[in-house]
Amino acid sequence: MMSQVISAYRIKKIESIGEMTAVSQEDVVNHTRTIVQGLEALRNEHTTILAGLNTALEHSPTQAQQPVQNVPEKAGILQKSLDQIELGLSEAQIMLALASHLQTVEAEKQKQRAQVRRLCQENMWLRDELASTQLKLQASEQRVAQLEEDKKHLDFMASIRKYDADVQEGEAGHDQPAKEKQEETSTDYFPDDDGDERSSLKKSGDFGSQASLALSPTPPAQFAQQVSAGYEIPARLRTLHNLVIQYASQGRYEVAVPLCKQALEDLERTSGHDHPDVATMLNILALVYRDQNKYKEAANLLNDALAIRKKTLGDNHPAVAATLNNLAVLYGKRGKYKDAEPLCKRALEIREKVLGRDHPDVAKQLNNLALLCQNQGKYEEVERYYQRALEIYENKLGPDDSNVAKTKNNLASAYLKQGKYKEAEILYKQVLTRAHEKEFGAIDGDNKPIWQVAEEREENKNSGIDEKKNGSSSTGPYGEYGGWHKAAKVDSPTVNTTLKNLGALYRRQGKFEAAETLEDCAVRSKKELSEPMSAAVQARPSSPTRHHDDPRHQHSSTGIKKIFHAFGFQS
Repeated sequence: MMSQVISAYRIKKIESIGEMTAVSQEDVVNHTRTIVQGLEALRNEHTTILAGLNTALEHSPTQAQQPVQNVPEKAGILQKSLDQIELGLSEAQIMLALASHLQTVEAEKQKQRAQVRRLCQENMWLRDELASTQLKLQASEQRVAQLEEDKKHLDFMASIRKYDADVQEGEAGHDQPAKEKQEETSTDYFPDDDGDERSSLKKSGDFGSQASLALSPTPPAQFAQQVSAGYEIPARLRTLHNLVIQYASQGRYEVAVPLCKQALEDLERTSGHDHPDVATMLNILALVYRDQNKYKEAANLLNDALAIRKKTLGDNHPAVAATLNNLAVLYGKRGKYKDAEPLCKRALEIREKVLGRDHPDVAKQLNNLALLCQNQGKYEEVERYYQRALEIYENKLGPDDSNVAKTKNNLASAYLKQGKYKEAEILYKQVLTRAHEKEFGAIDGDNKPIWQVAEEREENKNSGIDEKKNGSSSTGPYGEYGGWHKAAKVDSPTVNTTLKNLGALYRRQGKFEAAETLEDCAVRSKKELSEPMSAAVQARPSSPTRHHDDPRHQHSSTGIKKIFHAFGFQS
């Protein structure tokens, strides 16, 4: 009976294998798995029956000799069937492993085909680039030949001028003013980094107070960081990017804006709208518009750049975080703090995920988020964000980094708005003490920080002791607290701002003598820093007013076209 069952099962298996030859590989694998399950069930049944026969053989009674004699024969048959089942299971497992291997090979084959297609596309692109470069080389060689002819002509004209002294003097007199004009033009429009930073730190970097500074050009370093954060600018755009930054930092928007627009049109024509380079150029143009107070146009460009970067780089790319941060700052300048806060939090989340929770860029984002919350009166969150940013800066950059002092100033400002004067005073004193130690060494009885000198003058104002006249302070590290200019320069303008803030806090507490000491020191420091700059301005001839008859304005369109031809763009 058992042999008939096995034979029927084998016939069924052969028939199923014949059917599988006409089906797909996936169907073959599914049928094989089904057969494996059947064989395992059959194996378990055989094992159970064989165990029952062995048990019956061991405990069989003596009076039933005839049945017992058939048991060994049945057990042998069952054991042979069980061996054949094990063989079938092994063959099925081999078939499954072979199918898995074939799937892997097929996937690798498809991958190789995709790579071949990509390499073919890259090869075509390189051929196009090579042809374009060859055309540019030919044009450059023609230009060089033309310039060589022009040079020969100029050399000939110069040899003729040698015999005309009057003409030579006239040329020299004409060249000198032009050179002076060029020099004063190149320096007159660069912003004062110290003044810009000092203004931006006023009121702890409040977004509302910064909105009034939008007409001042963004410093080049800050502009470049806002544009390129998290995304490496391609070599083709790098020189153009630096040129736009230079014009924008000088306030020459009539050149920077057309330059950006023309580059943007060329990039969209050659690379398509959804390209990271297009997003970078949109970001640059948005920041130029932001400096011009064109907030609506800047917001539209930043949203477009954000969509492109999300699509091409992914939602969690540092460049996406940079664009979100720029958009949040723009909303903050417009007073839309509730709209800016989720953008800033999303930028923080990306930077924490990509860079780690203790990265300095995370601390910068925490500072921005704290400013937004401060303008909404969320002081509990403000303190938490500032304290975490402060911890990151101190652990990663050290206690002497300028960001530590700036963050302490911002946190102290938040304390002041809550009436926590003691906590704010402690932070201001920490900043001034650290600046003093950096310049004058460890603090002791003869080497006191400026705030301690101010408080001693406050205590002694009614005792008849005048430190300005008795000369006692002149023996210290700075005479009459004026030598603290050097320490103020260590972290200018943050230390100078701290002097003013602590002085204002002293006045609020009625400590007028101490307040005057700090304020006088801050004024002297500012005066000493500004005197060399004033002398340099007075030494130069007065800069010409930028009227419409300025040659730079008359030829700005022509200059832009020349710039684009130089970079390979089409104007």
